[in-house]
Amino acid sequence: MKFKLITDVSRSFLLARWKQTLVAAIGVTFSITMFIALLSFMAGLNDLLDGLILNRTAHVRLYNEIQPTKLQPVYLSDQFKNYYNFVNSVKPKKERLAIYNNEAIINALKKDERVLGIAPKITAQVFFNVGAIDLTGVINGIDAEEENRFFLFSNYVTGGNYIDLKNIPNSIILGKGAAEKMLANIGDVIQVTTARGDRMQLKVVGFFQSGIRDIDNIQSYASISTTQKLLGESGNYITDIQIKLKDILLAPELAKQYAQLFNVDAIDIQTANAQFETGSFVRTLISYAVGITLLIVAGFGIYNILNMMIYEKMDSIAILKATGFSGKDVHRIFITIALSIGVFGGLLGLLFGFGLSALIDQIPFVTASLPTIKTYPIDYNPKFYIIGAVFSIVTTYLAGYFPSQKASKIDPVIIIRGK
Repeated sequence: MKFKLITDVSRSFLLARWKQTLVAAIGVTFSITMFIALLSFMAGLNDLLDGLILNRTAHVRLYNEIQPTKLQPVYLSDQFKNYYNFVNSVKPKKERLAIYNNEAIINALKKDERVLGIAPKITAQVFFNVGAIDLTGVINGIDAEEENRFFLFSNYVTGGNYIDLKNIPNSIILGKGAAEKMLANIGDVIQVTTARGDRMQLKVVGFFQSGIRDIDNIQSYASISTTQKLLGESGNYITDIQIKLKDILLAPELAKQYAQLFNVDAIDIQTANAQFETGSFVRTLISYAVGITLLIVAGFGIYNILNMMIYEKMDSIAILKATGFSGKDVHRIFITIALSIGVFGGLLGLLFGFGLSALIDQIPFVTASLPTIKTYPIDYNPKFYIIGAVFSIVTTYLAGYFPSQKASKIDPVIIIRGK
């Protein structure tokens, strides 16, 4: 009964100043709407930008890096054994880029429960022969099916079919930039020369476009067998083993383990792409800061409105306390008013936020660098709506708490005597 009475009194106060109440609710609605839309858009943008690199990057990459030998000839001489030697013109070790015993390594990785999948790869430096001009390029020898399964390869193939690399011998998918420079079309035959001078003709079966022009100007793709034939290597020649993990957070730790276990170089995705994670974090932080600022501003609006309401309703508050309402009851009345504004404005804000996000999601976004993206990216993560709802309630509660404390301490005798 008492709860119903407090609710009725709160409703009466709200309706008595319905214009101010409406303004406060609109402030909350606008804040939540912009909070949801801003975070959804920024999260979608982060996923898009990071996906350009992270979707195409292994969680852990095993390879052999050319490095100078640590044991120089001068250190083998007893005469200079106890000297500090300044070694100049240090030459790299004479090593192959191939990963030795790669079949055993791949079999061991397949048995590791932490590994989601493995995609072998060959990286070959080549020259594309265009008349009298040689264009520098890189051919990546891949297993087309595994590359598409773990690295979404087909999403970046803008012309032709990625599976043709497997089905058509001596075929190549050219980077979009390289294809434009050579005026190559699907079905054309191009000539490629390796760094050792070996030449081979390859049939163009598709175009690859990552959205990063520097990559698209030089990178192309062929099957592993075609690349091995191009380099004149045997069927077990592999230069990279790309590993996808079930938990990406394990990448730094497992990279160290695999490097030691298999005696190869290893790099994890966090190390290779630290700048992208930093950029995503900063953009997300700015979005949250702007959204929370909007909610705080709306909270100050509710605070001012409740303060004015208390000033104008001192007579009513005095009568309530004189008729038996305690200070706690008055406190509950104004908290109920504040929360009513917050809940009503918050619900509308969530609905409008979803509607605005859906509207942005339909806006065309056409750019030559991102051919697979047709509209602006939006992330409909329920987390944003939960955060928005919680913040709207917390903000409006705090905005109503301090005025309600003031109202609960009003002395009805002083107010009535003053009248």
